[in-house]
Amino acid sequence: MIFFGIVDGMSERRKRSRKGAPGIVEVASRAGVSPATVSRFFNTPDVVKGPTRKRIETAASELGYIRDRMAGALHNRFSGTFGLIVPTIDNAIFAEMIEAFSSQLQSQDRTMLIATHGYDLKLETAHVRSLLERRIDGIALVGLDHDPVSLNMLAQRDIPAVAIWNYNQNSTLPNIGADNHEAGRLVAAHLLELGHRDVALIFPETENNDRARGRFDGVMDCMKTAGITIPEENTIACDYDVGKAKEIAKILLTTQKPSAIICGNDVIAQGVIYAAQSLGITIPRDVSVVGIGDFVGSEHLEPGLTTVRLPAKRIGRRAADVLLQMSETGLRPNPLHQAIPLELQVRNSTAQPRH
Repeated sequence: MIFFGIVDGMSERRKRSRKGAPGIVEVASRAGVSPATVSRFFNTPDVVKGPTRKRIETAASELGYIRDRMAGALHNRFSGTFGLIVPTIDNAIFAEMIEAFSSQLQSQDRTMLIATHGYDLKLETAHVRSLLERRIDGIALVGLDHDPVSLNMLAQRDIPAVAIWNYNQNSTLPNIGADNHEAGRLVAAHLLELGHRDVALIFPETENNDRARGRFDGVMDCMKTAGITIPEENTIACDYDVGKAKEIAKILLTTQKPSAIICGNDVIAQGVIYAAQSLGITIPRDVSVVGIGDFVGSEHLEPGLTTVRLPAKRIGRRAADVLLQMSETGLRPNPLHQAIPLELQVRNSTAQPRH
Protein backbone atom coordinates (compact mmCIF):
# COMPACT_ATOMS: atom_id res chain seq x y z
CA MET A 1 0.00 0.00 0.00
CA ILE A 2 1.20 3.50 -0.79
CA PHE A 3 0.38 6.11 1.81
CA PHE A 4 0.62 9.88 1.58
CA GLY A 5 -0.19 12.26 4.39
CA ILE A 6 1.81 10.23 6.92
CA VAL A 7 5.50 10.23 7.69
CA ASP A 8 7.55 7.89 5.50
CA GLY A 9 9.50 5.20 7.31
CA MET A 10 6.82 4.34 9.85
CA SER A 11 8.69 1.26 11.03
CA GLU A 12 11.74 3.37 11.82
CA ARG A 13 9.63 5.89 13.69
CA ARG A 14 8.15 3.19 15.92
CA LYS A 15 11.61 2.23 17.12
CA ARG A 16 12.24 5.69 18.47
CA SER A 17 11.44 6.57 22.06
CA ARG A 18 8.85 9.25 22.76
CA LYS A 19 10.70 10.16 25.92
CA GLY A 20 11.24 13.90 26.07
CA ALA A 21 8.67 14.70 23.36
CA PRO A 22 6.83 17.90 24.35
CA GLY A 23 3.20 17.51 25.39
CA ILE A 24 0.36 19.88 26.14
CA VAL A 25 1.70 20.51 29.65
CA GLU A 26 4.93 21.93 28.21
CA VAL A 27 3.00 23.96 25.64
CA ALA A 28 0.71 25.31 28.36
CA SER A 29 3.66 26.27 30.55
CA ARG A 30 5.39 28.17 27.75
CA ALA A 31 2.17 29.89 26.63
CA GLY A 32 1.20 30.80 30.19
CA VAL A 33 -2.16 29.02 30.06
CA SER A 34 -3.67 25.88 31.53
CA PRO A 35 -3.34 22.45 29.85
CA ALA A 36 -7.13 22.45 29.52
CA THR A 37 -6.96 25.63 27.43
CA VAL A 38 -4.35 24.05 25.15
CA SER A 39 -6.58 21.00 24.77
CA ARG A 40 -9.58 23.21 23.91
CA PHE A 41 -7.46 25.08 21.35
CA PHE A 42 -6.56 21.92 19.45
CA ASN A 43 -10.06 20.43 19.64
CA THR A 44 -12.25 23.53 19.18
CA PRO A 45 -9.96 26.51 18.40
CA ASP A 46 -12.84 28.96 17.90
CA VAL A 47 -13.68 28.94 21.63
CA VAL A 48 -10.20 30.22 22.52
CA LYS A 49 -9.62 33.97 22.30
CA GLY A 50 -7.38 35.28 19.51
CA PRO A 51 -4.38 36.45 21.62
CA THR A 52 -4.41 33.17 23.55
CA ARG A 53 -4.56 31.16 20.35
CA LYS A 54 -1.54 33.06 19.06
CA ARG A 55 0.47 32.33 22.24
CA ILE A 56 -0.41 28.63 22.06
CA GLU A 57 0.49 28.42 18.36
CA THR A 58 3.82 30.13 19.00
CA ALA A 59 4.63 27.90 21.98
CA ALA A 60 3.74 24.73 20.08
CA SER A 61 5.88 25.80 17.14
CA GLU A 62 8.88 26.68 19.30
CA LEU A 63 8.68 23.39 21.20
CA GLY A 64 8.09 21.28 18.09
CA TYR A 65 4.87 19.96 19.60
CA ILE A 66 2.95 17.47 17.42
CA ARG A 67 -0.65 16.75 18.24
CA ASP A 68 -1.30 13.05 18.93
CA ARG A 69 -4.55 12.53 17.08
CA MET A 70 -4.57 8.76 17.61
CA ALA A 71 -4.52 9.24 21.38
CA GLY A 72 -7.59 11.43 21.01
CA ALA A 73 -9.24 8.82 18.90
CA LEU A 74 -9.18 6.46 21.88
CA HIS A 75 -11.65 8.78 23.64
CA ASN A 76 -13.86 9.71 20.69
CA ARG A 77 -14.57 8.53 17.18
CA PHE A 78 -12.47 11.14 15.37
CA SER A 79 -8.90 10.57 14.22
CA GLY A 80 -8.77 13.51 11.82
CA THR A 81 -7.73 11.21 8.96
CA PHE A 82 -9.65 10.15 5.86
CA GLY A 83 -8.83 7.42 3.36
CA LEU A 84 -8.77 7.63 -0.42
CA ILE A 85 -8.28 4.55 -2.60
CA VAL A 86 -7.60 5.09 -6.31
CA PRO A 87 -6.74 2.65 -9.11
CA THR A 88 -3.47 4.38 -10.03
CA ILE A 89 -1.27 7.43 -9.54
CA ASP A 90 0.99 6.59 -12.49
CA ASN A 91 -0.44 9.28 -14.76
CA ALA A 92 -2.65 12.33 -14.78
CA ILE A 93 -5.97 10.47 -14.57
CA PHE A 94 -6.62 11.14 -10.89
CA ALA A 95 -3.90 13.71 -10.05
CA GLU A 96 -6.15 16.79 -9.96
CA MET A 97 -8.84 15.03 -7.95
CA ILE A 98 -6.33 13.75 -5.38
CA GLU A 99 -4.81 17.21 -4.93
CA ALA A 100 -8.23 18.85 -4.52
CA PHE A 101 -9.38 16.18 -2.04
CA SER A 102 -6.23 16.56 0.04
CA SER A 103 -6.27 20.37 -0.02
CA GLN A 104 -9.90 20.53 1.06
CA LEU A 105 -9.22 18.22 4.00
CA GLN A 106 -6.14 20.22 4.94
CA SER A 107 -8.17 23.43 4.97
CA GLN A 108 -10.26 21.82 7.74
CA ASP A 109 -7.22 20.60 9.67
CA ARG A 110 -7.64 17.02 8.45
CA THR A 111 -5.25 14.73 6.62
CA MET A 112 -5.39 11.92 4.06
CA LEU A 113 -4.11 8.39 3.64
CA ILE A 114 -4.05 7.19 0.03
CA ALA A 115 -3.66 3.72 -1.45
CA THR A 116 -3.66 2.32 -5.00
CA HIS A 117 -4.91 -1.04 -6.26
CA GLY A 118 -4.06 -1.14 -9.97
CA TYR A 119 -7.67 -1.98 -10.95
CA ASP A 120 -7.55 -5.09 -8.72
CA LEU A 121 -10.67 -5.05 -6.53
CA LYS A 122 -9.35 -7.82 -4.26
CA LEU A 123 -6.36 -5.61 -3.47
CA GLU A 124 -8.77 -2.71 -2.88
CA THR A 125 -10.45 -4.86 -0.20
CA ALA A 126 -7.11 -5.36 1.55
CA HIS A 127 -6.54 -1.61 1.51
CA VAL A 128 -9.99 -0.94 2.96
CA ARG A 129 -9.22 -3.33 5.82
CA SER A 130 -5.84 -1.68 6.45
CA LEU A 131 -7.34 1.81 6.49
CA LEU A 132 -10.07 0.73 8.90
CA GLU A 133 -7.38 -0.61 11.24
CA ARG A 134 -6.03 2.94 11.33
CA ARG A 135 -9.39 4.24 12.59
CA ILE A 136 -10.05 6.56 9.68
CA ASP A 137 -13.02 8.92 9.92
CA GLY A 138 -14.25 8.16 6.39
CA ILE A 139 -13.20 6.81 3.02
CA ALA A 140 -13.60 7.66 -0.67
CA LEU A 141 -13.49 4.88 -3.28
CA VAL A 142 -13.15 5.50 -7.01
CA GLY A 143 -15.97 4.12 -9.12
CA LEU A 144 -19.03 1.99 -8.44
CA ASP A 145 -17.53 -1.51 -8.86
CA HIS A 146 -16.33 -2.85 -5.51
CA ASP A 147 -15.89 -6.23 -3.87
CA PRO A 148 -18.90 -6.97 -1.61
CA VAL A 149 -16.45 -7.73 1.21
CA SER A 150 -15.23 -4.11 1.14
CA LEU A 151 -18.76 -2.72 1.28
CA ASN A 152 -19.69 -5.11 4.09
CA MET A 153 -16.71 -4.06 6.22
CA LEU A 154 -17.65 -0.40 5.83
CA ALA A 155 -21.33 -1.04 6.59
CA GLN A 156 -20.61 -3.15 9.70
CA ARG A 157 -18.43 -0.42 11.17
CA ASP A 158 -20.73 2.41 10.05
CA ILE A 159 -17.80 4.25 8.45
CA PRO A 160 -18.77 7.20 6.22
CA ALA A 161 -18.00 6.23 2.63
CA VAL A 162 -18.57 7.76 -0.79
CA ALA A 163 -17.98 6.56 -4.32
CA ILE A 164 -16.41 9.16 -6.57
CA TRP A 165 -15.61 9.77 -10.25
CA ASN A 166 -18.76 8.07 -11.55
CA TYR A 167 -22.41 8.98 -11.13
CA ASN A 168 -25.32 6.57 -10.93
CA GLN A 169 -28.63 7.02 -9.15
CA ASN A 170 -28.76 3.30 -8.33
CA SER A 171 -25.42 3.17 -6.50
CA THR A 172 -25.29 1.48 -3.09
CA LEU A 173 -22.87 4.13 -1.82
CA PRO A 174 -23.47 7.86 -1.99
CA ASN A 175 -21.66 8.92 -5.15
CA ILE A 176 -20.14 12.14 -6.42
CA GLY A 177 -18.98 12.18 -10.00
CA ALA A 178 -19.70 12.58 -13.67
CA ASP A 179 -22.03 10.60 -15.90
CA ASN A 180 -19.47 8.59 -17.87
CA HIS A 181 -22.14 7.20 -20.20
CA GLU A 182 -22.90 10.79 -21.16
CA ALA A 183 -19.18 11.49 -21.67
CA GLY A 184 -19.02 8.69 -24.23
CA ARG A 185 -22.19 9.88 -25.92
CA LEU A 186 -20.85 13.45 -26.20
CA VAL A 187 -17.67 12.51 -28.08
CA ALA A 188 -19.52 10.09 -30.35
CA ALA A 189 -22.22 12.66 -31.16
CA HIS A 190 -19.54 15.25 -31.93
CA LEU A 191 -17.91 12.98 -34.52
CA LEU A 192 -21.26 12.04 -36.03
CA GLU A 193 -22.16 15.71 -36.40
CA LEU A 194 -18.91 16.24 -38.30
CA GLY A 195 -19.89 13.45 -40.68
CA HIS A 196 -17.69 10.57 -39.47
CA ARG A 197 -19.04 7.06 -40.01
CA ASP A 198 -15.84 4.96 -40.14
CA VAL A 199 -14.91 5.12 -36.45
CA ALA A 200 -12.54 3.05 -34.30
CA LEU A 201 -12.41 2.75 -30.49
CA ILE A 202 -9.33 2.27 -28.29
CA PHE A 203 -10.51 1.65 -24.73
CA PRO A 204 -9.22 -0.03 -21.56
CA GLU A 205 -10.71 -3.31 -20.36
CA THR A 206 -14.08 -2.62 -18.77
CA GLU A 207 -14.57 -5.65 -16.48
CA ASN A 208 -13.42 -3.94 -13.27
CA ASN A 209 -13.68 -0.37 -14.53
CA ASP A 210 -17.21 1.01 -14.48
CA ARG A 211 -15.98 4.43 -15.70
CA ALA A 212 -14.56 2.95 -18.92
CA ARG A 213 -17.60 0.69 -19.27
CA GLY A 214 -19.96 3.64 -19.02
CA ARG A 215 -18.03 5.62 -21.64
CA PHE A 216 -17.84 2.65 -23.99
CA ASP A 217 -21.57 1.99 -23.67
CA GLY A 218 -22.29 5.67 -24.23
CA VAL A 219 -20.34 5.60 -27.50
CA MET A 220 -21.94 2.38 -28.71
CA ASP A 221 -25.47 3.49 -27.81
CA CYS A 222 -24.99 6.77 -29.67
CA MET A 223 -23.64 4.98 -32.73
CA LYS A 224 -26.48 2.43 -32.65
CA THR A 225 -29.07 5.19 -32.50
CA ALA A 226 -27.46 6.72 -35.59
CA GLY A 227 -27.53 3.37 -37.38
CA ILE A 228 -23.74 2.98 -37.29
CA THR A 229 -22.15 -0.43 -36.63
CA ILE A 230 -18.51 -0.41 -35.50
CA PRO A 231 -16.66 -3.51 -36.77
CA GLU A 232 -15.15 -5.76 -34.11
CA GLU A 233 -11.64 -5.20 -35.51
CA ASN A 234 -12.13 -1.47 -34.89
CA THR A 235 -12.70 -1.98 -31.16
CA ILE A 236 -9.33 -2.44 -29.48
CA ALA A 237 -8.38 -2.87 -25.81
CA CYS A 238 -5.47 -0.85 -24.41
CA ASP A 239 -4.10 -0.06 -20.96
CA TYR A 240 -3.87 3.53 -19.78
CA ASP A 241 -0.36 3.78 -21.18
CA VAL A 242 0.91 6.26 -23.77
CA GLY A 243 3.52 3.88 -25.19
CA LYS A 244 1.13 0.96 -25.58
CA ALA A 245 -1.52 3.23 -27.10
CA LYS A 246 1.05 4.51 -29.61
CA GLU A 247 1.97 0.99 -30.76
CA ILE A 248 -1.68 -0.09 -31.05
CA ALA A 249 -2.61 3.06 -32.95
CA LYS A 250 0.26 2.61 -35.42
CA ILE A 251 -1.15 -0.78 -36.40
CA LEU A 252 -4.69 0.55 -36.58
CA LEU A 253 -3.73 3.55 -38.71
CA THR A 254 -1.84 1.41 -41.21
CA THR A 255 -4.41 -1.37 -41.51
CA GLN A 256 -7.99 -0.25 -40.80
CA LYS A 257 -7.40 3.47 -41.50
CA PRO A 258 -10.55 4.84 -39.80
CA SER A 259 -11.54 8.47 -40.30
CA ALA A 260 -11.82 9.00 -36.52
CA ILE A 261 -10.61 7.35 -33.31
CA ILE A 262 -12.42 7.58 -29.97
CA CYS A 263 -10.10 7.02 -27.01
CA GLY A 264 -11.17 5.87 -23.55
CA ASN A 265 -9.29 8.77 -22.03
CA ASP A 266 -6.71 11.44 -22.81
CA VAL A 267 -3.73 9.21 -21.95
CA ILE A 268 -4.66 6.84 -24.78
CA ALA A 269 -5.45 9.79 -27.07
CA GLN A 270 -1.98 11.19 -26.48
CA GLY A 271 -0.46 7.90 -27.65
CA VAL A 272 -2.67 7.97 -30.77
CA ILE A 273 -1.49 11.48 -31.64
CA TYR A 274 2.14 10.41 -31.30
CA ALA A 275 1.48 7.36 -33.50
CA ALA A 276 -0.04 9.51 -36.25
CA GLN A 277 2.88 11.92 -36.12
CA SER A 278 5.39 9.07 -36.39
CA LEU A 279 3.60 7.79 -39.51
CA GLY A 280 3.33 11.20 -41.15
CA ILE A 281 -0.47 11.17 -40.75
CA THR A 282 -1.93 14.63 -40.19
CA ILE A 283 -4.52 15.24 -37.49
CA PRO A 284 -7.32 16.17 -38.17
CA ARG A 285 -6.94 16.22 -41.96
CA ASP A 286 -6.34 12.46 -42.23
CA VAL A 287 -7.89 11.26 -38.99
CA SER A 288 -9.78 12.89 -36.12
CA VAL A 289 -8.96 11.97 -32.53
CA VAL A 290 -11.04 12.51 -29.37
CA GLY A 291 -10.34 11.71 -25.73
CA ILE A 292 -12.17 11.87 -22.41
CA GLY A 293 -10.87 13.63 -19.30
CA ASP A 294 -9.27 16.92 -20.36
CA PHE A 295 -6.18 16.27 -18.27
CA VAL A 296 -3.50 18.86 -17.66
CA GLY A 297 -1.65 19.32 -20.95
CA SER A 298 -4.39 18.00 -23.26
CA GLU A 299 -5.13 21.51 -24.45
CA HIS A 300 -1.46 22.06 -25.30
CA LEU A 301 -0.90 18.94 -27.36
CA GLU A 302 -0.28 19.60 -31.04
CA PRO A 303 -2.98 19.69 -32.20
CA GLY A 304 -5.02 20.52 -29.10
CA LEU A 305 -7.13 17.52 -28.11
CA THR A 306 -10.90 17.53 -28.46
CA THR A 307 -12.14 15.87 -25.28
CA VAL A 308 -14.75 15.89 -22.51
CA ARG A 309 -13.72 17.73 -19.39
CA LEU A 310 -14.23 15.64 -16.27
CA PRO A 311 -14.56 18.04 -13.30
CA ALA A 312 -11.79 16.38 -11.28
CA LYS A 313 -11.16 19.26 -8.86
CA ARG A 314 -14.83 19.76 -8.11
CA ILE A 315 -15.27 16.04 -7.49
CA GLY A 316 -12.30 15.98 -5.10
CA ARG A 317 -13.39 19.04 -3.13
CA ARG A 318 -17.01 17.92 -2.91
CA ALA A 319 -16.04 14.40 -1.82
CA ALA A 320 -13.95 15.82 1.03
CA ASP A 321 -16.78 18.12 2.14
CA VAL A 322 -19.34 15.31 2.10
CA LEU A 323 -17.11 12.95 4.09
CA LEU A 324 -16.42 15.66 6.66
CA GLN A 325 -20.13 16.33 7.01
CA MET A 326 -20.99 12.63 7.29
CA SER A 327 -18.31 12.02 9.92
CA GLU A 328 -19.41 14.97 12.05
CA THR A 329 -23.19 14.56 11.80
CA GLY A 330 -23.60 10.82 11.22
CA LEU A 331 -26.07 11.64 8.43
CA ARG A 332 -25.94 10.61 4.78
CA PRO A 333 -25.66 13.47 2.28
CA ASN A 334 -28.74 15.08 0.74
CA PRO A 335 -29.00 14.58 -2.17
CA LEU A 336 -27.52 11.12 -1.80
CA HIS A 337 -26.02 11.06 -5.31
CA GLN A 338 -24.50 14.16 -6.90
CA ALA A 339 -23.75 14.61 -10.60
CA ILE A 340 -21.06 17.11 -11.57
CA PRO A 341 -21.69 18.51 -15.10
CA LEU A 342 -19.47 17.57 -18.05
CA GLU A 343 -18.18 19.90 -20.77
CA LEU A 344 -17.25 19.00 -24.35
CA GLN A 345 -14.03 20.82 -25.29
CA VAL A 346 -13.80 21.10 -29.08
CA ARG A 347 -10.23 21.75 -30.22
CA ASN A 348 -8.10 21.14 -33.31
CA SER A 349 -7.87 17.34 -33.25
CA THR A 350 -11.26 16.92 -34.93
CA ALA A 351 -12.64 18.05 -38.30
CA GLN A 352 -14.92 16.81 -41.06
CA PRO A 353 -13.66 13.61 -42.75
CA ARG A 354 -11.97 13.81 -46.14
CA HIS A 355 -14.23 12.45 -48.87
